[in-house]
Amino acid sequence: MAPILQPVRGTRDLIGEDAARHFHVTETARRITSLYGFSEWQTPIFEDTKVFSRTLGETSDVVTKEMYSFEDRGGDSITLRPEGTASIARALITGGLTQTLPQKVFYTGPMFRYERPQKGRYRQFHQIGVELLGPATPLADAEVISAGWRILQELGISETVELQINTLGDARSRANYRAALVEYFSAHADKLSEDSKTRLEKNPLRILDSKDEGDKQLVANAPLIGQHLTEEAASFYAGLKSALTAFGVPFTENPHIVRGLDYYNHTAFEFVTTALGAQGTVLAGGRYDGLVEQMGGPNVPGVGWAAGIERLSMLIAAPPAKALPVTIIPMNNEAEPQALAILTQFRAADIAAEIGYTGNAKKRLERANKSGATFAVLVGDGLKLKNLTDGSQADLTPAQLIAALTP
Repeated sequence: MAPILQPVRGTRDLIGEDAARHFHVTETARRITSLYGFSEWQTPIFEDTKVFSRTLGETSDVVTKEMYSFEDRGGDSITLRPEGTASIARALITGGLTQTLPQKVFYTGPMFRYERPQKGRYRQFHQIGVELLGPATPLADAEVISAGWRILQELGISETVELQINTLGDARSRANYRAALVEYFSAHADKLSEDSKTRLEKNPLRILDSKDEGDKQLVANAPLIGQHLTEEAASFYAGLKSALTAFGVPFTENPHIVRGLDYYNHTAFEFVTTALGAQGTVLAGGRYDGLVEQMGGPNVPGVGWAAGIERLSMLIAAPPAKALPVTIIPMNNEAEPQALAILTQFRAADIAAEIGYTGNAKKRLERANKSGATFAVLVGDGLKLKNLTDGSQADLTPAQLIAALTP
């Protein structure tokens, strides 16, 4: 016997309740974002490697350690997408949509990162996300955040999460902040990790995201960007907080939320929870006004977020089970053509229905009872609708059956 083949490490099958939870998260997000005016886009699962290396940073951990990149048969470098925003920005440019703004985009699908598999984290994982491209106002940021909050409410988990926000300032604020960080970390360079010593020269803001314990101790006492905001940046941040309050979205301020890439500015936010053990992020995003231009397009402001479906699925209650299909049971071989005709009529009327493939009428009825189905239609000398819960049955015409079983 051939050995049983197993799923690749860091991947899993979505079957049964896992699939139901996944579907519920996706459909809830799809429904809510449509209420906010977002349209769904689907981008390819793989892209030119430059789509991600250019936007995520050549020296980032994602690019250097986590991307699934390979050379295809034509010699081109291809990467399985590790995140969705860069693909949406690329699609905006190549789709010729930069002159048709705003664009409000919802997306969902698998992403790929080579990292250590753990609870709620896989090498093939799935995300929902939104991007609002065009407006450069705090109201746009607040609306994007509000859509995420509404999704969490609809999923029944808003009581277990907290929205934390921060500002990254404008370009001048960040230049001032960068200088302050260089001065601070340079005074402690001998205590920095090797990675952070490199970041100090290239992008000191990335030190603030370091996972090294020694770096974290230094970061705890590092200068905060709020001390270096321009008047315009402070005004934008105040507008965001005012709009969130108007939308009824509760929040706390966390000055340690940062984004290391230069195209991020102004708003950064995370919905965090302790319901999965240590504090973890379930939905996060921010404003990225320089991204589209960095990818070769015009200057198009943008703001958005992404959320991991696997993590959200672990937080929600089990979705209600779907009603099982009505079972069609031919009482003898001669009745099978009529049973198939009834089956076809039911499905055309949007009534979920199935038929047993083998066995006599008694065996088929036993299987229907064991399946937990509520109704069976017995096809033979006339048509009988049998209630499998209480055993009652009634003689009905095809039209009456359809009327009785229409949801």
